[in-house]
Amino acid sequence: MLEVESPVAARTKPPDFNEFYHACYGRLAAQLSAYLGDAAEAEDVVQEALLRAWSRWGQVSRYEEPVAWVRRVAWNMATSRWRRIVLHNRVLRRGIRAETVEALGPDNVALVAALRQIPAQQRRAIVLHYFGDLTVATIATELGVARGTVLSWLHRGRARLATLLADAPTEGGLS
Repeated sequence: MLEVESPVAARTKPPDFNEFYHACYGRLAAQLSAYLGDAAEAEDVVQEALLRAWSRWGQVSRYEEPVAWVRRVAWNMATSRWRRIVLHNRVLRRGIRAETVEALGPDNVALVAALRQIPAQQRRAIVLHYFGDLTVATIATELGVARGTVLSWLHRGRARLATLLADAPTEGGLS
C-alpha cells in the first residue's frame, strides 16, 4: 500500500539543510558584512555558524525559526571578531598604519564607516532591521531586550548615522 504524506506531516517535516543553507546564507552574509565592515569576515562567520547548525541539524531543524538560531550564533561570533578587530586597530594606531583598499562603492564605504562609529547595540539593531528585514519585535526577542529598547537603539542609531553621513564627503569629494 502506498503511503501518502498528509499536509500536516509535510509542515512538521524538518527542512532540508541544503535548502535552508541556500535560503539564508546570502541575507545573513549581507547583514554581517554591514556589521563587521568586511565581506570576507562576514562570509567566514556565516559559514562557521551554518557549519555548527549542520552538525546539530537534527535539533536545530526542529526550532520554530532555525535561521534565528544561526543568526544568533553568527552574531555572537561576529561580536567576538569585532572585539578583536577593535583591539587590532588600537595596536595599529600605536605603530605603522596599514592602508587598505575597500572593494566597495563610495556610498557603501561611507555607510560602513558611519556604522563603525555608532555603538554596537545601535549598529546591530540597524543592521538587523534594515539589512535583515527583521521586525522590532523579532529583534527584541532575539536580543532578549524590551521592544522599547530596540526602538530607542534604532532612533538613536538613525540620528547618529544621519549626522555622520551628512558630514561624509560625496563621490565628487564635495561635502
